[in-house]
Amino acid sequence: MPGGSFVGKTHYHLDLIFANLFFGANFSFYVSLTGNYLDFQQIFMLQVFSAALFFIPFALFSRYSYRLTWRDAGKIVLVTLLVVYGWMYLLLWGSSYTTPIDASVIATLGPAFTLIMDHLLHPHRYLPGRLVGVLAALIGAGILLFNEGFELTHGSRAEGNLFVLLAVVAIAINTVLIKPQLERLGTLVVMGWYYIIGLAVTAPFFWKYIDHTDFLRLPLSAQAELAYILILGTVLPMYLLYRGTEKLTSVHTALYRYIQPVAAGLLAVTRGQAHFNAVNLTAAGFIFTGVILVVVGYRLSLHRLRRPRRLSSPSSPSSPLSPLSPSLSPSPDSGHPASATGLPDSGTPLQPNTPRGDLPPLRSDGRLPLYSARSRSRQASGTGRLH
Repeated sequence: MPGGSFVGKTHYHLDLIFANLFFGANFSFYVSLTGNYLDFQQIFMLQVFSAALFFIPFALFSRYSYRLTWRDAGKIVLVTLLVVYGWMYLLLWGSSYTTPIDASVIATLGPAFTLIMDHLLHPHRYLPGRLVGVLAALIGAGILLFNEGFELTHGSRAEGNLFVLLAVVAIAINTVLIKPQLERLGTLVVMGWYYIIGLAVTAPFFWKYIDHTDFLRLPLSAQAELAYILILGTVLPMYLLYRGTEKLTSVHTALYRYIQPVAAGLLAVTRGQAHFNAVNLTAAGFIFTGVILVVVGYRLSLHRLRRPRRLSSPSSPSSPLSPLSPSLSPSPDSGHPASATGLPDSGTPLQPNTPRGDLPPLRSDGRLPLYSARSRSRQASGTGRLH
C-alpha cells in the first residue's frame, strides 16, 4: 500500500526535508559572513575541519574500510578533490559574489548535470522528455549567468553564479563516479575517507587563513552564523541527506532540493539581502521545469522496465510460448519437462526473436539488442542511466 510505505519511511522523508532546509539557510549566512567579517577561504577551512571531526571515525572504525582496494582508494582521492575543492570551495567562492536566491536556484541543477555527466561517461539513449528537461534547465542557468550581458566581470554577480554552477557540475561528476563505492562500502565510510584525504590536502593552508582572525572577538551574531554553517549547515544536513538518500529514491532526493531556494529566498528577503525579480522567477521556472522533466522521466523509465511483459499474443495461440503449445505441455515422452516459468528449459535451444520473460526479442544473430535488460540492472541503481 503506497500510503503505508510512505508512513514507514516518514523519518527518511523528514531527513531530506530538514537537510534541504538547513542547506538553503546556509546561502544567506554565507553572504552575510563573507560580506562583513570573514574571507570565504576561512569558512571553507573550518567546514572541512568540522566535517572531518564527525565523519572520519566512521571510516576508521568500520569493518567495511577493510574492503577498500587500491582502485577504490584512487577513485576516492579523485572525488575528494571534486567534493572539497570543486563543490565546497567553489560554492563558497560563488556565494560570496552572488545572492542567496541565485545560488540556491542554481544548486537545484544537480539532477540535470548528473544526467549529462552520466551520458558523457557512459553513453546511452534517453527519453526525449529528459533531454528537453536538461535543455530547459540549462536555459534557466544561462538566464542567471548572462542576464546582464556576456562579459563576466571579476567579482560580479554573474561570476559568482558561474562558480556556483561549476560547483554543481563537480558534485554531479562525483555522484556518477563514486556510486559503486557507495553501494559496496557504505556512504558514511566513503564520506569518512573523503575528509581524511580532504584534511590532508587542506592542512598546509589551514593556519594561513585561520591564525590572523580572532573568532571570539567577532560579534555574537557573526559567531552564531558561523556556528550554524559548521554544525547545522554542514555536518548535520550532510548526514541527514545521505541517510535519506540511502533509503529513498533519487526522485525524492531531487524533488526535495526545491526546498533550498524557497528557504534561501525567504531568509534573504527577510534579512534584506535580495529581492525576487523577473530574472529570478524566469530562471527558476526553467530550472524547476527542467529538473521535474528529468526526474519524472527517470520514474517513468523505472515503471516501464518493471512492467511485466506478456509472453505471447492472444491472437497467436500457436506461438512457441503459448500456454496451449504442445512444446510447453508436460509430456511423459519428453526428456525435458515444461518449465514452471513458462520458458523452455536449458535443454531446449532458444530461437532468435523468441521473447524471454521480460527480456526484449533477440536479434537475428541471437544476441541481445542494444540498451537491453543486461544493462538495466546497472541503470536502475540511480546513476541516471535509464533511457
